[in-house]
Amino acid sequence: MALINLNHTDDAYDACPARSVQQETAVGAGAQLLLLALLGTAIGMGTAGWLTGLAFAFAGWAVLSRALHRSRLPVFGPANRVTLGRATLVGAVTALVADSFRDAPPVPLLVGLTAVALVLDGVDGRVARRTGTCTALGARFDMEVDAFLILVLSVYVATDLGPWVLLIGSMRYAFVAAARVWPWLTASLPPSTARKTVAALQGVLLLLAGADLLPRVANAGVVAVALGLLVWSFGRDVRWLWRRSRVPAAPVAAVRELLAR
Repeated sequence: MALINLNHTDDAYDACPARSVQQETAVGAGAQLLLLALLGTAIGMGTAGWLTGLAFAFAGWAVLSRALHRSRLPVFGPANRVTLGRATLVGAVTALVADSFRDAPPVPLLVGLTAVALVLDGVDGRVARRTGTCTALGARFDMEVDAFLILVLSVYVATDLGPWVLLIGSMRYAFVAAARVWPWLTASLPPSTARKTVAALQGVLLLLAGADLLPRVANAGVVAVALGLLVWSFGRDVRWLWRRSRVPAAPVAAVRELLAR
């Protein structure tokens, strides 16, 4: 009987961190719904905006909850909280962009929410490093939020400049799809300051074009620069991955001999 009680206690200890982590995602979903309610009241958001915002909140909660369950992360961590807050802002931006197909969006509000989300992009990684809470899940969470924001911004800017702008938002997802066909694309890339800089510039340049501060021709030039940089960055990485895939793996015996020296 004592053994049964002990096992039950261990199960409780195992369940408590998981329950606490899942509660964080529920809080994030609740914050998303609250922000949507505030936006809907303030600007009279239409059905498309509401449905898109709700879909984002539900899908984000479901995907993140599943990822946390599979990773068995003991604590959510401060950096992930920052990223979750940024995801909440991205959900609001997504709703505003969806609503813009019905009526002209409040540009200052859209620009303000996007600007805060872009600024916070440089915060969560720094928080993770300073608190020693860097995880593979946190890095992936941050990357997915970034990619989706770029996709949403490219959709918004494309309504004015044309569908070619969608190449910016869809390039990362096209790369992921291509990796299912060519597995060599899934290899780890070496760290690159240039890659990080180009990725950060995408949001800034798309936001500049979407803010409608410049003439249309200038906005097109800004977005063209963003697209050119992105093509260069992806092209460089694909070339490196392809070259790496062509190098034959060293025989196991040779590696063991080298390590033994």
